[in-house]
Amino acid sequence: MKHHIFIVEDDTNIRDIVAAYLKKEGYHVSTIDNAEQAWQLSRAETPDMWILDIMLPGMDGYELCKKIRQESEVPIIIISAKDEEVDKILGLELGSDDYLTKPFSPRELVARVKRLFKRVDATHVDHDSEQKDFFQVGDLRLDAQDRRVFWKGQEVEVTAKEFDMLHILIRNQNRAFAREELLALIWGEDYFGSDRAVDDLIKRLRKKIDGLPVETVWGFGYRLRNEEELE
Repeated sequence: MKHHIFIVEDDTNIRDIVAAYLKKEGYHVSTIDNAEQAWQLSRAETPDMWILDIMLPGMDGYELCKKIRQESEVPIIIISAKDEEVDKILGLELGSDDYLTKPFSPRELVARVKRLFKRVDATHVDHDSEQKDFFQVGDLRLDAQDRRVFWKGQEVEVTAKEFDMLHILIRNQNRAFAREELLALIWGEDYFGSDRAVDDLIKRLRKKIDGLPVETVWGFGYRLRNEEELE
């Protein structure tokens, strides 16, 4: 079954070129020139990936990204003429999976689409028959098979990257991870954004889970502390 991609871009040339390259790779593509229409179309058919421009008429790409993330973990790539680090961080904070600055090579975008689909698909395949399905530290419990998080018995809604962060930390309790290492593990080796994305991810998790046993290793990174394992 072909992956279906929504391209939301008001520049006709960019939209058509990107769509042509993606169709050539075998993807099913829908092109929309504004966020409002794209959101309405997604009510009838949920895409497997969004490619969003930021500077759109009416609702901008950031607002659309926020709306998508409120109900879905579908991959999102933001494309924008803005090259400021604060814009990239904002995009990541709102839940995008990648950020590409204009002008860009359509081939580079296609490569990122492929890598992102590969990474997302891999998270749903268990390659290790001995892998644990459940992890627990204190009041925190993870169901790795169904990618669910529970705190004090109540389920907590988390994004794909938030789950990946918790999964890495809880599988390696009491081990300190450098920010750069977490960035590579969660965003991929080819991601060249700021390691502030890691701090922002932890900040969001701490907001959702008051008392989360993840501690900051100052000047280095983070670890999930399990006092029982240290005894």
